[in-house]
Amino acid sequence: MGLFDGLLGQIAGSTDVANLAAKVGLTPEQVEQAIAALGQQHTAPGDTVAGAADQTGLPTDTLQQILGHLGGEGALGKVAAILGGGERGGAEQGGIGGILGGLFGKS
Repeated sequence: MGLFDGLLGQIAGSTDVANLAAKVGLTPEQVEQAIAALGQQHTAPGDTVAGAADQTGLPTDTLQQILGHLGGEGALGKVAAILGGGERGGAEQGGIGGILGGLFGKS
């Protein structure tokens, strides 16, 4: 969780994964999946939350709550950049977005 706690610290201030998980009624692991999916979907065509819901199986209203705690759509640009090493963000660019994408079924 250290990676995601650091990410949240950069974009949402003092929030950490366990805290956010308790607020939205998910496990910390589910919150990590949600953050990764939201970051990946931010640069994909279509609706960010709907895409993340398809990717994770989490309800869109829960993902909207997480998005709100992160700071909204504007904050997802930071998430995408941090997770992906840039807008395109594949593993070949040194970003962890491609690696996380592989974990969650995206290539």
